[in-house]
Amino acid sequence: MHVNRREVFVVSRMRVVDRERHGCCGTVPQTWEDPAYPGHDDWSMLGAEGCGADPVHVDATPVRFDTPIPGDLLARLTWRNRRGQTRQLKYVVDGRLENSVSLQGFYRLTPESSAELADVTARAVSSR
Repeated sequence: MHVNRREVFVVSRMRVVDRERHGCCGTVPQTWEDPAYPGHDDWSMLGAEGCGADPVHVDATPVRFDTPIPGDLLARLTWRNRRGQTRQLKYVVDGRLENSVSLQGFYRLTPESSAELADVTARAVSSR
């Protein structure tokens, strides 16, 4: 997601398919100068090995910055944390995000909110 002038945009829809290193990932780097995952140039930053992350294979839509989230959807988007507690965005006024602090961080959308955002993204991709 991206915020510009209090409007929130969907940048891309990304699903993690796999977190294991496969032949498509390329050879394991021999030095720090070698690319970590030469077979995945666009998404290689997601596999950070030294930081404890795994290589990631993703299914994603193109990255774009022109797909706004409708204000009514923005107000009802819901996230769930590891403990199962849910929360919505704070500071949504008249369908616009007055303060982006509640959008910062890494959280998992509820299945319902994820499906609604996927619909927004799918409509944007199919209309172009």
